[in-house]
Amino acid sequence: MSLLVAFSFPMGSTALRRAWKVVDLPSKATRAAAIPCHNAPPRVDTQVNTCLLFSVTNVFDALAAESRRLILDELAERDGQALYELCARLTMKHGLNLTRQAISQHLEVLEAAGLVRSARDGRYKFHYIDASPLEEAVRRWGKTTKEGK
Repeated sequence: MSLLVAFSFPMGSTALRRAWKVVDLPSKATRAAAIPCHNAPPRVDTQVNTCLLFSVTNVFDALAAESRRLILDELAERDGQALYELCARLTMKHGLNLTRQAISQHLEVLEAAGLVRSARDGRYKFHYIDASPLEEAVRRWGKTTKEGK
């Protein structure tokens, strides 16, 4: 019997990298020998609820930094920019004096949160905004109320 298990491990200051792995569960005889209580279930942490929570948490963590919000603003204004274009626009329009490496790290955090997609075309990597994680948060908490109540 196999089980799909989610593992989360830190890859930076706020980002978590998720990996999925198929784990073969041991047979009943092996479990009985390894676990003193024969009725105890095997200890496999599927982390399904944790991964769903981390996806929403990653979105809010990514949006917490002002520079990441400015990057998203620039991508919303003009989608599909390379790193050098983003650096130039952030410096000229917002006076943001960050290195290319710092902006690249911010883009990695936004990608890990699902807010940015990237596609490589030749030598360049183009970045695109993806608002679907925000739509999930709005769908979860954005219930409309009837007027007059």
